[in-house]
Amino acid sequence: MKVLFHGAGALGGYFGGRMLEAGYNVSYLVRERRAEQLRKEGLKIHSPAGDYENKEVKLYTSTEEIEEMDLIILAVKGYHLQQAIPQIKVIAQRTGAFVLPLLNGMEHIQQLREAVGIEKVLGGFASIIATLNDKGHVIHSNKGSAIKFGALHEAQVGICEKLEEINHDIQAAILREDDILKHMWKKYIFITAFSGVTSATKLPAGFIANIEATYRVARNVVLEMSQLAGKEGISFSEEEVDKIVSSMRGLAKEATSSMHQDLRKGLPIEVEHLHGGALRMAAKHDLQLPVIETLYGLLKPYENGEPNNRQ
Repeated sequence: MKVLFHGAGALGGYFGGRMLEAGYNVSYLVRERRAEQLRKEGLKIHSPAGDYENKEVKLYTSTEEIEEMDLIILAVKGYHLQQAIPQIKVIAQRTGAFVLPLLNGMEHIQQLREAVGIEKVLGGFASIIATLNDKGHVIHSNKGSAIKFGALHEAQVGICEKLEEINHDIQAAILREDDILKHMWKKYIFITAFSGVTSATKLPAGFIANIEATYRVARNVVLEMSQLAGKEGISFSEEEVDKIVSSMRGLAKEATSSMHQDLRKGLPIEVEHLHGGALRMAAKHDLQLPVIETLYGLLKPYENGEPNNRQ
């Protein structure tokens, strides 16, 4: 199976690196600047699960170079999605590859289906705490990491079986889920609360756990998102909702969201993709999400990076 990672940030770099480490046929489609960095530094992972280095990663900087591919794993930030879709469309049409997006949120599924066809887009997401350092090395800070995926169309059963086989060989979890949509919504609910509160407060998880007023904000986001999921046909019990909320108290005190990490670096953040996406879906159902709307308003000025750094 030939796998193409679209994007070699912390997410694509880590999981693609783990697949390469196990001997799988993996390549990357990246921008020229990232390609130059990878050619110079190699793909390097620093992780509690074990370090890895590869100086001979196969890189593409143009879709024209890609002739054969079985699976495209889309590992970009939400704000890069619109730039990535035309490239994904070209590759999928030329090669017949399936697409596994690892973005948070839900809007991108329909957008990708419109581009490449309903039968080609799998469901999935990733769970990992990682970032890139100034040399472009992947810094993975928690021992666990996982990709969860599943079929959204009967035509995807074969590719899911092939991807599931990888789980036995690599230093990361590649887990197939039958009810992938519910798992995606669970992650969306959690990350909308966790990224929103850590970014708005500019503080890590310990402050959510220890300050009751802050914890209530996170809980209210989870409640609003579970209501939205219900309107979209995915129901969560009261017990399931409580479990999502309480999971924030189980995180390491210094743990934080990738949105908060990007905010601290003055980089663009996924507020439009996550919180804006929730508000757009809610509007279709005439559903009010006041806490999410407040977080969206507080974070929107940082959407394109630190406001003071704009040209």
